[in-house]
Amino acid sequence: MADFDIEAIRAEVRAMDYRRGTPADISEWRMANEDSRHNLVIEDMIPTPNEDAFFEMMLDEAVPPELTTQILLRLLDHPDADRTLPVTPMVAAR
Repeated sequence: MADFDIEAIRAEVRAMDYRRGTPADISEWRMANEDSRHNLVIEDMIPTPNEDAFFEMMLDEAVPPELTTQILLRLLDHPDADRTLPVTPMVAAR
């Protein structure tokens, strides 16, 4: 991926209207993220500290996994991204 401006993304996420997870939800999502991270490491696809910070921030903001995925797609300006999300895509370095 790329380096994310975590605080800029946090500000956009906080301005969004979405159903935040409960503490129990967040605990479950955190365990799932840890499992996913371990699988990535096994596959030698080690997340960067910035990528880890992005996913940690999403948990801090109680963003559901499905919305986290959509936000990530929008940040990367992926063709499958939901263009209605109020998230500013990252500008690719040239």
